[in-house]
Amino acid sequence: MTSEKSALTVRLVGPRGFCAGVVRAIQIVEAALERYGAPVYVRHEIVHNRFVVETLEKKGAVFIEELEEVPDDVPVVFSAHGVPKSVPEEAQRRELHYIDATCPLVSKIHREAERHFAAGRHLLLIGHAGHPEVVGTMGQLPKGAVELVQTVDEARQIEPPADCDLAYVTQTTLSVDDTAEIIDALRARFPEMHEPRREDICYATTNRQAAVKAAVPGADAVLVLGSSNSSNSNRLVEVARAAGCPRAFLVDGVEHIDWAALADVGVLMVTAGASAPEVLVEEVVEACRERFAVTVEEWIDTLETVKFKLPRELAA
Repeated sequence: MTSEKSALTVRLVGPRGFCAGVVRAIQIVEAALERYGAPVYVRHEIVHNRFVVETLEKKGAVFIEELEEVPDDVPVVFSAHGVPKSVPEEAQRRELHYIDATCPLVSKIHREAERHFAAGRHLLLIGHAGHPEVVGTMGQLPKGAVELVQTVDEARQIEPPADCDLAYVTQTTLSVDDTAEIIDALRARFPEMHEPRREDICYATTNRQAAVKAAVPGADAVLVLGSSNSSNSNRLVEVARAAGCPRAFLVDGVEHIDWAALADVGVLMVTAGASAPEVLVEEVVEACRERFAVTVEEWIDTLETVKFKLPRELAA
């Protein structure tokens, strides 16, 4: 005699999954493969998701870390996170055919950084050391022109050059709340500091965090689909925990779920970072159905309609 499955409400939170910048970056690699044939080289992971990277590898993309790994006669795509200016300069020197898949919202921050530098301002960049987006943004300006601020404590202690106008920009995938605290600490010390014309944290990051906050009441556990090196996915886990659900977990896919940790869960909230495909969410729902008597509850906080065009050479 088989025992009855326990009831489980799976709360699917939206918006979730691919943002417009991720969709564009993936489409650029796929369009380049179609137009130029395999292999197409990609500098760094096109987006921070193993499923996406492995899917593109099967189609003929070759992921490398530096341009020196790229042969002379193949196209190379720069990732959605953006690159320092030295990278396209080196590509031009080698006469490589390169395609820039930098998210337009990251490119906006690059232009902001250049504008502040041209105005003689010292730039503070709020972000995480070593993240490709941060490396790319700092690499838009000469060494020493940008100073990284990662925490509130650093904001309180940082000593920029004296008698120098200040400005700040931020990484696009940060925690909205944590970043606000850092900005407040900087404003308290540097009230004349120049601010972005529009918020730098991207719409997708903001929307996904707001949705998690709104949907978390009543949830016993939260699963965030995303890879461990995905900044925006990690922030969703942090937001869920801060909003009152300590059992919030980041998983790359269904195979990484600790089902024992979910044995007594009545309401399981599921979302996905901006670089995680919806197929991963669908696999989680199916795996839940195998183990529980599932009721699916759709929770849509905001509808997203943003779309970005492909580069002209791939648009036709």
